[in-house]
Amino acid sequence: RYDRPIQLRGMSTHGLQWFGSCYNDASLDALATDWQADLLRISMYVQEQGYETNPTGFTNQVNTLVDKTEARGMYALIDFHTLTPGDPTYNLERAKTFFAAVSARNASKTNVIYEITNEPNGVSWSTIKNYAEQVIPVIRANDPDAVIIVGTRGWSSLGVSEGGNSDEIVNNPVNAANIMYTFHFYAASHRDNYRAELERAAGRLPVFVTEFGTVSYTGDGAVDSASSTAWLDLLDRLKISYANWTYSDAAEGSAAFRPGTCAGGTYAGTSVLTASGSFMRNRIRTPDTFPTS
Repeated sequence: RYDRPIQLRGMSTHGLQWFGSCYNDASLDALATDWQADLLRISMYVQEQGYETNPTGFTNQVNTLVDKTEARGMYALIDFHTLTPGDPTYNLERAKTFFAAVSARNASKTNVIYEITNEPNGVSWSTIKNYAEQVIPVIRANDPDAVIIVGTRGWSSLGVSEGGNSDEIVNNPVNAANIMYTFHFYAASHRDNYRAELERAAGRLPVFVTEFGTVSYTGDGAVDSASSTAWLDLLDRLKISYANWTYSDAAEGSAAFRPGTCAGGTYAGTSVLTASGSFMRNRIRTPDTFPTS
């Protein structure tokens, strides 16, 4: 609207099949008003008792959360959360069905972003690109201008975790307009070489950090506050949007809430937060430079 770069800052759900009770009016009020977040990433697992077991039910759950985020002035990032198998082509037909449904239903909304594959791994960039070029037209048929985000090689590391880098994408970009590319990191595991590659890529490609953790790549362990701070300082400087894993009370270091929080009714404030949750709430609440005029 104001023709200036913005940075969205928010949180990712955990798997809806496990932590659906964490995503209610009270928790989303806390995210929007107490945390002052711009973004909820809605992580709909496809495998692991996810979408493939009940396509209609999970599609409805995603749409409900899209409505709730819209009502609170936040962006909704719809994550087709594939991880195992790492070849997105395995879920191509499911992706077409799902994205046809959610893009038709939400086409008139201005807050929806589509993430068409979470963490491709063990496959070439050309395989990911081929998948993207089959799924994107399904969305575009309903929603010509929403942002669509494409996963990258090596668990969305721009290829770094499998010995590559962003050159493969720059040299062979997805043939579609208004798209971005995914980068994920876990601060205790991924450090200077990952930061250097993200900075190099960001000068050449539109990048969105749709998932990252303050802990190790397992999603567990202690918060690495030094590395997390270095990462978020970099993302802020480059105006790269991000969603932190995870807005849940999972019994793991990446969770923002202490175990048992989602069984209660209190989400706002700091008493219910873990070390990671406190760290992220502080960062997200820091004033940004969102253009308003």
